[in-house]
Amino acid sequence: MASDNIFSGLKVVDLASFIAGPSAAVILSDFGADVIKVEPPVGDLWRHANKLPPQPVADDAYTWHLANRNKRGMTLDLKSPSAQPVLERLVKWADVLIVNTPHPARKRLKLDYDDVAQFNPRLIYADITGFGDKGPDADLPGFDITSYWARSGLLSMTRDAGAPPTWPVAGSGDNATAVGLYSAIVTALYRRERTGKGAHVTTSLLAEGIWSASVSIQAALCEAKFFPPHDRMHPANAAMNVYRTKDDTWFVLIVTPDKLDAVAKAIGRPDLLTDPRFSDPAKLMANMPELTTILDEVFCSQPMAYWYEVFSKAHVTFGAVRGPKEVVNDPQLRSNDIIVPLEGAGGKLTSTISSPIQLHGVAKVTAQRAPGLGEHNDEVLRQLGFSASEIDGLHASGTIPKAKEHAA
Repeated sequence: MASDNIFSGLKVVDLASFIAGPSAAVILSDFGADVIKVEPPVGDLWRHANKLPPQPVADDAYTWHLANRNKRGMTLDLKSPSAQPVLERLVKWADVLIVNTPHPARKRLKLDYDDVAQFNPRLIYADITGFGDKGPDADLPGFDITSYWARSGLLSMTRDAGAPPTWPVAGSGDNATAVGLYSAIVTALYRRERTGKGAHVTTSLLAEGIWSASVSIQAALCEAKFFPPHDRMHPANAAMNVYRTKDDTWFVLIVTPDKLDAVAKAIGRPDLLTDPRFSDPAKLMANMPELTTILDEVFCSQPMAYWYEVFSKAHVTFGAVRGPKEVVNDPQLRSNDIIVPLEGAGGKLTSTISSPIQLHGVAKVTAQRAPGLGEHNDEVLRQLGFSASEIDGLHASGTIPKAKEHAA
């Protein structure tokens, strides 16, 4: 890793599992932080998510490399009586400790902030939960679909009228939350630069889901009048709707009031501007289905490439709806370093997704494969000051099993 990057010299211990916490550590690693991923001896279940439907199935452990690239890996059985000295040295070594263990288990494992902060008063303890630290459901386990999507209301708002809630893309709420946790960590690091003090920072999948849904949640707070769930053929606004082109491509169209005249002319229907059915706001609202039908006929007459040129020239906001296999071939992604090379993973996994934060003039660390299970056990233990005999003892007790060569 580069020795002169933004977070070079920053030491991070990632005790979290699955996606949100580990992905916050990935962002730090992209800018040079030294991250140690600590797993139980059986490993993080996310190592195997590429074999767990409904995730897309692949031979390559793409989920693992995405959430844990650039890290060193070690295993530690926190339930072992011999684990506490190892945890203590990790905490003393670290600038940042990332934890997502449920609260009851944290207490049993002596992983709470008060337990570990005594070892390192400059520690940034980054805490990720499903539902927050307080309240009746603080101890409930949470995944992004339950906490971020369902509990926040997002899942009720991302469907058409009459349709049941759907199943969102895996990790979508987690990765949004990861950026929030990263921001909390960086805020605390800035404070530590000014005061020398460590901090306990936190966010939750619920808080991040509410933030994502905040326009509608804020509306509910002031008792706003909500429109019915979106119905494509009976939209609240036909100028903000989804349409299909001649080559069966769906696209999102957003026409702001200042663009109505230009768009009507660009699509060859300037008559819509003087049509009595749409001549005033009340009539327009009453006849929105008729306008939608007209626009359906217009947009079905030409392929997406045609409308791309029309909308681009008129400076209209639009977006073709793409599937994952189309998205990866979008030239914008490589032009803007959204997709970047991944070194060492093997198989077909030669590229990965960069974190969404960039600083002009600062190159991120070249993405390296995620570690094998316990791959760096002995290296980390030696760095923490354990002797050869102590390391042998930790292996013998099962506290830190010996790493299997090339373990996935």
